[in-house]
Amino acid sequence: MELKLKVADKAPDFCLPNASDEKVCLKVFRGKWVVLYFYPKDNTSGCIKEAVDFSVSIKDFNQMGATIIGVSPDSTTSHVNFINKHNLKIILLSDAEHKVLEKYGVWQKKKMYGREYFGVVRTTFVIDPKGKVKQVWDKVKVAGHVDAVKDFVGVTCKRIR
Repeated sequence: MELKLKVADKAPDFCLPNASDEKVCLKVFRGKWVVLYFYPKDNTSGCIKEAVDFSVSIKDFNQMGATIIGVSPDSTTSHVNFINKHNLKIILLSDAEHKVLEKYGVWQKKKMYGREYFGVVRTTFVIDPKGKVKQVWDKVKVAGHVDAVKDFVGVTCKRIR
């Protein structure tokens, strides 16, 4: 299965609960850059590294006018533990029903050890201030990913301002 969203598509709006069980809607970030990343599971090695790397770089992203939002199917309680355990500085949203994961095309059939199951394909979207998808990284490899996103957002922000 392929991603449904491509560069220049309008990013589908959504509202999901954050770690405090407050609804966060994508539309409130209009006028800002959004780095929207989807990840499989809290407190797993790749997901920890990715969330920590985004948190370490949060000041750089903020200076570029970009907000970091991570989405997984984990519960809000799981997100609270994940944030506290790793001192995360990013917004984490819970999509337990997979509705947003499906809208963005990241809830896909996967295979491991001959077993098929549905899960999140690690994917990052950069959404511009007008709500359009500006860049997509599919099947993300965590090592070096946050730096690549930061470089892209930095160059693109300067060019568009």
